[in-house]
Amino acid sequence: MRDLEGKVAIVTGGGGAIGRASSLAFARAGASVLVVDIKPEAAAETVDLIGLTGGVSMPWTADVSVAMDVERMVNTAVERFGGLDLAFNNAGITDPGDALWDEAIFRRLLEVNLVSQMLCMKYQIPRMLARGGGAIVNMSSVMGVISQREPILLGYTASKHGVIGLTKAAALQYARQNIRVNALCPGVTRSAMVDAAMAMSDDIRHALENYAPLRGVAEPEEIAEAALWLCSPRSGFVTGHSLVVDGGYTIQ
Repeated sequence: MRDLEGKVAIVTGGGGAIGRASSLAFARAGASVLVVDIKPEAAAETVDLIGLTGGVSMPWTADVSVAMDVERMVNTAVERFGGLDLAFNNAGITDPGDALWDEAIFRRLLEVNLVSQMLCMKYQIPRMLARGGGAIVNMSSVMGVISQREPILLGYTASKHGVIGLTKAAALQYARQNIRVNALCPGVTRSAMVDAAMAMSDDIRHALENYAPLRGVAEPEEIAEAALWLCSPRSGFVTGHSLVVDGGYTIQ
């Protein structure tokens, strides 16, 4: 279904597993997509894949924790494609030292996972208002609605909880101006990092394969479909919501 025909979208973290699958999904639905990643080669690879499907996209390199980069990113989408209607603010990081109560690591996780979402919306929303409205999806996590015992993820959990609060505040502020803002909360999703972890030991593989009651690990395309739905007219009465896509992990 080409629900996004004629729309312009930004996908950050567009070179990663979920970002790539989402960029492809948005393009298949008819949107022109600015594929943003801090790694230029990763964004370019996604754009090449979109081109093979006949979609319209452009790569862009940005650090979304830097205000100047974010402003340029949004301006580029408007200049290249004529406006901005949709955004999936998907970029984020983890850190192996997250459990160590290290201030620098904690601050960096907040900057990339939370402050970046505020910066993205700060520059995206005025451009959407100029088009009469829009839809934004902010990437949170199951760690935005719960915590976990092992491993402890201090900064990641705090940042992802913060994304949900930020999303609710922005949704309420702009609801009367036809801008919907929602959060997406995936469970463990297949990626290069997850595949590498599964290859480390049979115990890790078993734990991840049995992560969720429905089945172990989500495919990136499944998370992309959720992001696509939240940005599409089919979810037109949904705002301020945190959509958990975790195979039942959080209901245990």
